[in-house]
Amino acid sequence: MADHISDYLFAPTQVSAQNLIGEGIDIKKIAVTGNTVVDAVQQSLFLVAGKDPKSIFGLDRYLLATIHRQENADNPMRLRKIIEGLNLVSEELGLEVVYPAHPRARKRLNDFGIPLGGRIRAIDPVDYLGFLALEKGAELIMTDSGGVQEEACILGVPCVTLRDNTERPETLAVGANILAGADPLRMLECARAMLPRRGGWDNPYGDGRSAERIVGILENQYA
Repeated sequence: MADHISDYLFAPTQVSAQNLIGEGIDIKKIAVTGNTVVDAVQQSLFLVAGKDPKSIFGLDRYLLATIHRQENADNPMRLRKIIEGLNLVSEELGLEVVYPAHPRARKRLNDFGIPLGGRIRAIDPVDYLGFLALEKGAELIMTDSGGVQEEACILGVPCVTLRDNTERPETLAVGANILAGADPLRMLECARAMLPRRGGWDNPYGDGRSAERIVGILENQYA
């Protein structure tokens, strides 16, 4: 509905623009500007330049994990398998798992009686800049978050998505991300495949000038 009542549609990628055209949106209303998340990540990297999560948390090589989506956190069988898979990946690849535990997911783990095991370090949630530093320093990210898939792609950190589908298909297309679902062996297979790929793709979300382009289009229209 928002697409169809809007006068201007600023698509982050060509894929998004094609989706809009497929909805019957007039192509004259659509501009591919890149994703403003790239602007935010690039600007924020200056603020985290002095934050080294490896020294702050006493880490060496680590895997960053996030679990919060309802399809995972509220399904005891699926959640148990994901935790089993994270422990398996950690053991096989020699990576400590750092898990900023979302309060809702932590409650579900307790409710379902699912232990994290000895290879997963649960920490309290961190702010955006702290989390960005954790993402940047990770060898690998395993997540069910859409935003984290984008940020990992932008930062050049390989990502394994703990879902059966994603609304960020661009990350799959460039090889920055892979879908693993919740099967432990599949998680291990995907982690092994992704670990060597660090930074081996072009960022599909733009160059960090998305907001500038959007403002420029509006200024030209309303000057």
